[in-house]
Amino acid sequence: MITDSPTHSSDSKKDMPWWQMLSCKCSHHDNSTASDETRQKILMAAFTEIHRVGFQAASLQNILKSTGLSKGALYHHFPNKNELGYAVVDEIIHESVLEMWINPLTHQKDPIRALQHIIIDAGEQMTMEDIELGCPLSNLSQEMSSIDEGFRQRLEKTYSTWRKAIEESLEHGKANGYVAKKLNAKQFSAVFIATLEGCIAMAKSAQDISLLMDCGGGLINILSASRPEDWVSTLTNK
Repeated sequence: MITDSPTHSSDSKKDMPWWQMLSCKCSHHDNSTASDETRQKILMAAFTEIHRVGFQAASLQNILKSTGLSKGALYHHFPNKNELGYAVVDEIIHESVLEMWINPLTHQKDPIRALQHIIIDAGEQMTMEDIELGCPLSNLSQEMSSIDEGFRQRLEKTYSTWRKAIEESLEHGKANGYVAKKLNAKQFSAVFIATLEGCIAMAKSAQDISLLMDCGGGLINILSASRPEDWVSTLTNK
């Protein structure tokens, strides 16, 4: 059973934050056209700019400067700044959450162990730049949900998809004896994500990656406590 905090090794640090590394994976397709590649280039530059300064302060001029593209190229793909921001949520942030936090739960008999390993993997990829910038999903939710309905709906879609995936995985685990029957999967999924996002926000405020590691370790232990009471005997029979 995993009970220790996820460890952060200097060997696991990358040249770019883990959110960007995940996002980059969606931009490479064998059948991509030049137009597709231009669009993805703009999206990634916009994501980086928004993550660093927020959507409202994000500069289209900075985005164009980092890509070396013209205004015409940008407006060919995105008619205005809001549409560019919406695409960043839909195609970068949402897809990154799917890849990092949701897809690994698919077809897992033991969701507790799966969630524990997801937390550990995320912790091992985390850099100080990630801590300094915070979670892009949470950042945008706090900045834009109350002032732009288009952003609110898209961000909530990501959160609700994430909650539902955890809930369904835990229910499957309950049916197979890996999760305590008394656990309310719907409530737990909401608490899990809120705690995770809170951990990142606190670490961002403290500018302390060890605080995030401690918080991740606490989540891992909470997951371990969600096993059936007869888990040890149940495990030997599986």
